[in-house]
Amino acid sequence: MKLSQYGYEFSPEMIAKYPTENRDDARLMVVNRKTGEIEHRIFKDIIEYFGEKDMFIFNDTKVFPARLHGNKEKTGADIEIFLLRELNRELRLWDVLVDPARKIRIGNKLYFGEDDLMGAEVIDNTTSRGRTLRFLFDGSYEEFKEALFRLGETPLPRWVRETVEPEDAERYQTIFARHEGAVAAPTAGMHFSKHLLKRMEIHGIDSAFITLHVGLGNFRTVDVEDLSKHKMDSEQFVISPEAAEAVNKAKSGGHKVVAIGTTVMRAIETAVSTNGMIKQMEGWTNKFIFHPYQFTVADAMVSNFQLPYSTQLMMVAAFGGYDTVMNAYDVARREGYRFGTYGDAMLIL
Repeated sequence: MKLSQYGYEFSPEMIAKYPTENRDDARLMVVNRKTGEIEHRIFKDIIEYFGEKDMFIFNDTKVFPARLHGNKEKTGADIEIFLLRELNRELRLWDVLVDPARKIRIGNKLYFGEDDLMGAEVIDNTTSRGRTLRFLFDGSYEEFKEALFRLGETPLPRWVRETVEPEDAERYQTIFARHEGAVAAPTAGMHFSKHLLKRMEIHGIDSAFITLHVGLGNFRTVDVEDLSKHKMDSEQFVISPEAAEAVNKAKSGGHKVVAIGTTVMRAIETAVSTNGMIKQMEGWTNKFIFHPYQFTVADAMVSNFQLPYSTQLMMVAAFGGYDTVMNAYDVARREGYRFGTYGDAMLIL
């Protein structure tokens, strides 16, 4: 498959600027990958497609306020940084993205907050856009982390809208977000409400939670036509023994396993063993899934409507079938489905 095969007729108006008032009131397109049949439902109807002991796998990562606005010393130039990864707790070293990157050099100092509450020194160039910063802060690690996150804002993707609003801090999370470390939300899981999870429980549907900290690499532009030459950025993930055991029990019992989102799919396909079961695992994955690919664990998946040429669209098309998924996207466009982070969802059976 080539990059050019993952384009579709797209306009920015298709992107949802705001979420639905109720999480589970988003639209749901149900796609049968064997027949190509398409149904139009509401997300809360998803439980009608599953039965007792079927297994939903969720990503319980939590987004932290990763975007900070500051100024460069001497010149006072406006600088935006995006916290990516904590490298060293004691030295307070972080990998960050800087915008505009061309204005920043090793040795430069940056200041954030009123009265320059927090300072940082650029100590390394890590990528063409990235830097390593050493934050300058007198106080305990807990005080430092609290101050850093207080200065940050919810890292809502810019293609949703420019302005971050107070309600985004709660809405740009899943209701089961627990382990802090993501710079972007696992959007498929954002459609689940407390009420829907309770209905699933009454219905006898089981749940397992894994953690994959979504990084900016998940949204990095693919710039090679030959997809086999694209390299994914690594993302940290954890599959606990309890989660692995629960998923394997469902699979062994002949029950359906549902991956809620592309991040879950990437994690479980990284941790799958030769016998088709998943292993307890903790580490990093740069797995890039595109057609053709033989999926081992999940029988169904949920995904939001992804942007053209994105790695997420490539994975969804690999799972649902290229022709089937691209046709479904054409239908979604004609039927006015909302795309992107705050948009509607697709269930592939």
